[in-house]
Amino acid sequence: MQIRLGYVSTATSLWEATPSRTLTFKRYGELEKEKRMQKLYDITRRNIASTLRTLYYNTGHEIQVYRLSSSIVPLATHPYVNWDFVTPFRAEWRELGEWIKRHHMRVSFHPNQFTLFTSPNPSITANAVKDMEFHYKMLEAMGVHDHSFINIHVGGAYGDKSSATARFHENLKQLPLHVKRKMTLENDDKTYTAEETLTVCKLEKIPLAFDYHHHMANPGVISLEMLLPLVFETWDHTGVCPKIHISSPKSEKEFRSHADYVNLEFIMPLIQVLKSMKQDIDFMIEAKTKDKAMLKLIEDLSKVRGVKRIGGGTVELK
Repeated sequence: MQIRLGYVSTATSLWEATPSRTLTFKRYGELEKEKRMQKLYDITRRNIASTLRTLYYNTGHEIQVYRLSSSIVPLATHPYVNWDFVTPFRAEWRELGEWIKRHHMRVSFHPNQFTLFTSPNPSITANAVKDMEFHYKMLEAMGVHDHSFINIHVGGAYGDKSSATARFHENLKQLPLHVKRKMTLENDDKTYTAEETLTVCKLEKIPLAFDYHHHMANPGVISLEMLLPLVFETWDHTGVCPKIHISSPKSEKEFRSHADYVNLEFIMPLIQVLKSMKQDIDFMIEAKTKDKAMLKLIEDLSKVRGVKRIGGGTVELK
């Protein structure tokens, strides 16, 4: 079996390559009207260019798994801006997508924690729909929407997890079907365990992006050996291999916080279970140092008996 490793958003090894430059609505409002759109264009153009540089970097390191920044386009979903971010950059979006496809990269998005479908507030659900549509439009503009996913959490419990879960299923009906088909759900570190998230995923036919660190902070009752096959089954209809989020605790006291790098000892129980399953997997590294943490982890993994590095971002478990 093989494990491909990837990282989130910013290649910290590159100089001035953040794809997440922003513009606040307050600053936008302070600009002269004729300069507002130009500012949006300038920042978006720089963010797309940084994304392309990052894709080049990934290819140079043979990294095929990458989470795109959700902040490439500033103020994209703001109700008082609501601008067309596709048409002015159609060629640039296409260039990103062509590189991704040419080099067989798996890309994804992960909107922020406010994109959820459990809220009793209709405006929060409406905003969640809008944000999911925004991310889908970026994937579509790149031409990679067929095999790319948008990952979110189930959401809050609001004091009554059963009611919140029922509300999730009801509110999700507002999401266009073509967008829903491209979403995944992730277990979280405080509220919804992997087992609870799995129940939601099975009912909605949504893949579960299993987070190992969250699972260790908020475990259910069944073993990892029993849980993972059920998680992986949620990916069967997608045509892509399952994805697991990887990080390790900052400290015992700050167990839920992500460390700068990934502690190999912390994830070894997971590695051993995966090895016995012979299931190809993609790891999304969520450590603070991003690409540096990913490259260090793959070096650490390659020193483990029975693990062989077969590429810049890929290991094989025998």
